[in-house]
Amino acid sequence: MAPPRYCTRCVLPDTRPGVDLDADGVCRGCLNAATKGAIDWTKRAEDFSVVVENVKRRARGHDCVIPVSGGKDSYWQVVTCLEHGLTPLCVTYAYPGRTELGTKNLDNLVGIGVDHVQLRLNPEVERRFIARAFDRFGISGLVSHMAIYAYPVQVAAAFDIPLVVYGENSAFEYGTDDQSLMGARVDAKWRARFGVTEGTTADDWVGEGISAKSLASLRFPDDDVLEEKDIRVVFLGHYFSWDPQRSFAIARQHGFSARAEGARVGHYDFVNIDDDMIGVHHHPKWHKFGITRTWDTLSMEIRAGRMTRDEAIARIGAAGDETPWDDIRVFCEYLGISEAKYFATVERFRNLDLWARVDGRWQIPGFLVEDFEWPEDPA
Repeated sequence: MAPPRYCTRCVLPDTRPGVDLDADGVCRGCLNAATKGAIDWTKRAEDFSVVVENVKRRARGHDCVIPVSGGKDSYWQVVTCLEHGLTPLCVTYAYPGRTELGTKNLDNLVGIGVDHVQLRLNPEVERRFIARAFDRFGISGLVSHMAIYAYPVQVAAAFDIPLVVYGENSAFEYGTDDQSLMGARVDAKWRARFGVTEGTTADDWVGEGISAKSLASLRFPDDDVLEEKDIRVVFLGHYFSWDPQRSFAIARQHGFSARAEGARVGHYDFVNIDDDMIGVHHHPKWHKFGITRTWDTLSMEIRAGRMTRDEAIARIGAAGDETPWDDIRVFCEYLGISEAKYFATVERFRNLDLWARVDGRWQIPGFLVEDFEWPEDPA
């Protein structure tokens, strides 16, 4: 068992998917962040203006589709597109755990001045699908990711809307060893690697009370259909430098509210605040990769120069056990399972090449934080 190697600039380990350390021990996400200052963002903005003018000429109604949740990046996407004179149709997948604050922020976003449609899946099909995906892969958010990347593009194809605008490109922001995934396009190759669907499609989940027809909203249109209709699916973060704090500032200017009680998961109080079960999406990362959502958000702050690596390590140590108990209880009630069943399922995905049993508790040899207070095993 080799201990994990941690990026020497941020805090991410090489156990996290996409974290490829160079000879100096620096991860691709940090290397990409270091290039932002050298990117000609003026030229990138001009490129986006060219895209905008092209779609304006071709559009018969809405110019673009914007997938939105009501989070701070949704505001950044909508505001930027409106500033460029686009007439968007915003599309939301309404997941079952939406919070009151999330609904408020989404309603406020629509109130800025956009048309809006929501996809609400058949609740029983959705619950069955989430249960099966969690059992098979330990991923509670697989269904939502499938919907987020399929349905908005379906809408664009159905109504001949020539542009779909997503937010940041996670391949660039978090890192990948495949440079071809770090551009503007959201294509089949990108979705297979970063779509969080474990390489599955909607049709792979047909069966056990889930019919092919009931998953119609989760099928991504074939790339040749998009090519024939000349529909571009792009990341706004390719044309404009993405930063979570900047998105938050823009959102707040337009009425977005952060979480008064503090961070739900991670250390930002303005991220992952619209879903009562979001903590379950992130929790198995601890077992699989030895990280929590906090590690990702702290690394963003390090790359932006707002925090030192030592400060981030101290925060991780102070946070200690980050088991999202409240979200787990809501998730278990939603699926109709016991907490014991939940933890037994998550335990199946523990990476035994990373974890070792020491003094009756699971620990990671060579862990980033010295004298970390390892929690008792809830299972």
